[in-house]
Amino acid sequence: MYHYTDGGLRNVWLANGYEIKKTPYGEGVAFHNLDGLTRSICMALTRKASLLTGAEFRYIRSAGMLLSQPALGKLMGIDGQSVARWEKTSKVPRWADKLMRLLYTAQAEGHEPIARAVERIKTVERLVKQKIVVKESRGQWRPSLQDDEVATH
Repeated sequence: MYHYTDGGLRNVWLANGYEIKKTPYGEGVAFHNLDGLTRSICMALTRKASLLTGAEFRYIRSAGMLLSQPALGKLMGIDGQSVARWEKTSKVPRWADKLMRLLYTAQAEGHEPIARAVERIKTVERLVKQKIVVKESRGQWRPSLQDDEVATH
């Protein structure tokens, strides 16, 4: 069995689905279907009886939902510093624990409104260094995204 400690997790063991490989830098581990493994771990975390630890909360946020702390904060209606504090201290409020489980499960199971909201937040983060350029043609407005350095006025 392999003790899977990605993202600070302490309670995950893999029975199979991995290979130990020799590299020029020592032994390395290759995981089969890493996306599937991540989803499986996140789903197991959403079903556990006790409150999520800070590391578990961070794993679902970063590996499962691919969100930064500020992005998750926006989704939850709080600031990113609160998310950072919960993850660091492992003092995740009960409401945030329940909301994280609900958000991840809904997104993972394809609940469209939740999935769209999460994608919108991720897109907004990516847009920080981009400009939205909107052009009118024949009475129709069409947006396009351009890198900030390339965009013209």
